[in-house]
Amino acid sequence: MKKQITFRRRGIIVLLLACFCVIQNAISQPVVGLDNWFNHETNAKTGKPFHYLWSDTEFSGYSRLGEIFTGRGAKITTVTKPAASVLSKINVYIIVDPDSTTESTSPNYLAPEDIKAIKNWVKKGGALAILANDAPNCEFTHLNKLMTQFGMTFNHVTLKRVTGNEFEMGACKNLPDHPLFKGVNKIYIKEVSDINLSGTAKAVLTENGKVLFAENRYGKGYVFAIGDPWIYNEYIDHDRLPENFENRKAAENLVDLLLSYTKKK
Repeated sequence: MKKQITFRRRGIIVLLLACFCVIQNAISQPVVGLDNWFNHETNAKTGKPFHYLWSDTEFSGYSRLGEIFTGRGAKITTVTKPAASVLSKINVYIIVDPDSTTESTSPNYLAPEDIKAIKNWVKKGGALAILANDAPNCEFTHLNKLMTQFGMTFNHVTLKRVTGNEFEMGACKNLPDHPLFKGVNKIYIKEVSDINLSGTAKAVLTENGKVLFAENRYGKGYVFAIGDPWIYNEYIDHDRLPENFENRKAAENLVDLLLSYTKKK
């Protein structure tokens, strides 16, 4: 009888430990949200959302970036309007190329309540990545109202223009000593806007006196910015890029950098 009770107790303990592990993993698993509110383009043929989405497996999508996140143990999700209640459920928030009137007949601009919610979320420990675009492919007026909260503003310009397959025109070499470029010697950036800095914001990559990548540790959180969608499917691997470009490694480093702040949180 005592042996049966002992076995039952052991069984209960094993079950409780298993439940604890499941709960602990669920709690510790970071959630990465990709915006589909400010970037809300629809395919003219299908009428469905596309362009810079986890679900978009074409050159225009972020499906490969999503695979890097999930390969690191994160969960990916899509975010609509970023209310505080929505942001509280994610650890990393990525906003890409907010729509202008040329991309949407009724764009969802960053409103004051959105900016307040995002700012407070970062301050509490959220990791925010802004991957904008060059002029005239991005809505800067409202986006910059958010960026000024973190000491950054995008310029309405187009730098690093590339002609056809002249990929070297978009090459960035002599990369600085920064976690983003660990083990990376050369990346590709095409048609990018540069960034003005103020306050505690810092340059990550500068070329010809122009800031192309920037960051800021704001409150308990972190903000990363570049004026280009950069690591979407077309330019993350070597479908088009020559083998000596290392955008995927840089993308992996960016993922690790963003996720590192979720551990701190």
